[in-house]
Amino acid sequence: MTITDPAVGPPQHPAWTEIQQSPEFGSLRKRLRGFVFPMTALFFLWYMAYVLLADYAHGFMSIKLWGNINVGLVLGLLQFVSTFAITMLYVRHATKNLDPAAEKIRKEIEGEDA
Repeated sequence: MTITDPAVGPPQHPAWTEIQQSPEFGSLRKRLRGFVFPMTALFFLWYMAYVLLADYAHGFMSIKLWGNINVGLVLGLLQFVSTFAITMLYVRHATKNLDPAAEKIRKEIEGEDA
């Protein structure tokens, strides 16, 4: 059991509502959403195109390209490639556009010089 020193009092927490409503936080959310929502929609469309082709376009997906490699296999592997590409794009976007703004907000919350 720990004893709390009454002279010290509870730790002070920042006013989260004020921070969330600040223009800096709004700008950070807008930049995040500006990347995430379009990229999610784009990847979902790409994924659904693959699924629909696999289900309804057997002839197209079974076209041989090289030996036993067909269109379906190449498109399936491109799903993995596109996932890694999106991850790399997000990391670049976050490093350039999100992290500096988030760091500034964090320093303001913690009372450090920005």
